[in-house]
Amino acid sequence: MSKKDKESVEEKKPIVIKNATDLQRLKLEKLLKNPDKPVVIPEGPKQKSLAPPPDFVRNVMGSSAGAGSGEFHVYRHLRRKEYARQKFIQEKSEKEKLDDEYHRKIEENKRLADEKTAKKRAKRLKKKQKAKIKDKRLKSDNSECNDSSQSDQDEDEEGSPKEHENNFIASKEIS
Repeated sequence: MSKKDKESVEEKKPIVIKNATDLQRLKLEKLLKNPDKPVVIPEGPKQKSLAPPPDFVRNVMGSSAGAGSGEFHVYRHLRRKEYARQKFIQEKSEKEKLDDEYHRKIEENKRLADEKTAKKRAKRLKKKQKAKIKDKRLKSDNSECNDSSQSDQDEDEEGSPKEHENNFIASKEIS
């Protein structure tokens, strides 16, 4: 058999769909066979809207004499329409209220998170600043101590302990 015959036999073989994955694979293969063909993507559900209330209602009969047998059905239809319209309006307002509350809550949570972050950032920076100041003090103290210890060694060789003590106090006053 040639390659074309084998391909035609494979294409004619019925494909059994066993699960959702097979179905999806089959749909993708069908789409990929002809890549030039445009793909139709369905749109989401449209928002429901009702007709506005009638400006003028014709043939309105009262409940007294003169109302025919069909008038009740007209009245019932109009009443049902109006109730549906009012229900829709109430549901819409409730949905808007919930959406507003949800967005307000999200903004509040975001504001609280930003405040918390700012507070922690300030704390970190303050801690970092204190560490820098402490390091500077330690370095200056170490350098002074090294300088004073070298001068102490020189003074010990040359001077008395009293002179050493006066020099140490003077170096502390300078810093």
